[in-house]
Amino acid sequence: MKTLHKTAISAVAAGLLSGLAYTPAFAADEPEASPITANLTVVNDYRYRGISQSNFKPAIQGGFDYAHESGFYIGNWNSSISWISDAMNNPYLSSSNAVSSSIEMDFYAGVKKEFIGEGFASDFGVLQYYYPTSGIPNGYVNPNTTELYAAQNFTFGSVTGFAKFSYAVTDTFGNYNSKGSYYPDLTLNYDTGIWGLTANAHVGYQYIAGTYGPTDSRANTNLYSYKDWKAGFTKDFGGGLSAAIAYVGTNAKTRYNGVPGTYLSPQGKDLGRSGGLISLTKTF
Repeated sequence: MKTLHKTAISAVAAGLLSGLAYTPAFAADEPEASPITANLTVVNDYRYRGISQSNFKPAIQGGFDYAHESGFYIGNWNSSISWISDAMNNPYLSSSNAVSSSIEMDFYAGVKKEFIGEGFASDFGVLQYYYPTSGIPNGYVNPNTTELYAAQNFTFGSVTGFAKFSYAVTDTFGNYNSKGSYYPDLTLNYDTGIWGLTANAHVGYQYIAGTYGPTDSRANTNLYSYKDWKAGFTKDFGGGLSAAIAYVGTNAKTRYNGVPGTYLSPQGKDLGRSGGLISLTKTF
């Protein structure tokens, strides 16, 4: 579930270019940057909005983006996952109803423009989360989700970040009757100026609308809605290579008034528990 970070990539590129202190007058013009970029990441645990999507196991991720000078962009991002297959590993389901999905595919498009001023890009778009599956058993909701989003990026000296609001126009990640769920979040980055390190902080709130199921109304938003947070550092090695470490956590409930929650795996793991992340990313 991709977090768009084109501004961060652009900032890294600008920093590398600004390091060219002297260019001979007769030097040929530098080739224009390609409107197409790609990225590849390996991470010890794929967390999205604080919840593990890979059952605390490593994941490989990657995608590409096309950005037009008008501000229009389109892209795709993918990650290995296990949460759908894990959820279907349920003793109450027969093997004929088993569902397998090992990949998440995100498709997004939008417009990003500096309407307010330089360093203050506004971003509006649509994001489709797609999970290829072998079929959905009766009583289960298709996990495919469509969200609209609006974000405001900002720059204040060494501090950059964005405030974003995402709104689901479909059921949300397999939750019953959850159209209208939303996720506001805030991300801050501080360039320390030391050894290429940037400090990162994030906080968000996932509101899940609806109830547990068509015949069970015991569960409510107190069970499914939660807050998440993350703090860490990113190290820029140059040449499009970076590494990140972070500590992430949530207050997602595994049970509420005796009702099992969606954030408790069939194996009894708390998928929203606090933990450390480490990742390596290459941008092309």
